[in-house]
Amino acid sequence: MTMNTMELDGYTAVIRYNPETDEFRGEIQGLNGGADFYGRTPDELRREFRASLDFFLETCAKHGISPKKQASGKFVVRLSPTLHAQAVTAAQAAGISLNALVERAVHHELEAG
Repeated sequence: MTMNTMELDGYTAVIRYNPETDEFRGEIQGLNGGADFYGRTPDELRREFRASLDFFLETCAKHGISPKKQASGKFVVRLSPTLHAQAVTAAQAAGISLNALVERAVHHELEAG
């Protein structure tokens, strides 16, 4: 199964292709609930993304719910002790905190993707 993303109006969906059913499935990320959609062609998938997103946003508005899940900015990262020690050393050598090093690494990875 391959994975890709599609964007619409500031929302991102992870797209997976299932060769067994010859169908794409999209799942909109970062929502206060779930919204997915299906299509056999990219054009059909785009149309279904629009329909699914519009329905989700209308439902949220109707019930007074914020559509996007809010991120706190905090998360726990588990590393091997060796990698943790290397990261601490690298942060100290750069004169920054370990949090700043991790933030820099995540930003770099997102830019590269």
